[in-house]
Amino acid sequence: MGYNFSLVLNREITDSESETLKQSGCSQAAFTTDSLPTDASVPVTRLDFDDTISPTLAAAIEAALEAVKNVPDITVPGLTVPAQPAEPAQQPEPVATAAGAE
Repeated sequence: MGYNFSLVLNREITDSESETLKQSGCSQAAFTTDSLPTDASVPVTRLDFDDTISPTLAAAIEAALEAVKNVPDITVPGLTVPAQPAEPAQQPEPVATAAGAE
């Protein structure tokens, strides 16, 4: 299970900028074209993450935001974080049985 979230950038990015982001820590992100949530006529790039490497959701988001700083003139006007499980599901511990008991 990874940490899921999306970053909406302030504009569409170029192939070169996409490569910079991938090399800066966004290699697990899916890059898609979307529209700015506050103005549907403005095309932007959305990065959808399913981060299975970071130890926490906060660390995953911080790493993605740091990666975006490597591309000049890019900002993040939107962050979407769907509901996440509080912690991994606990597996019940097996019950030990005595030898010969059924």
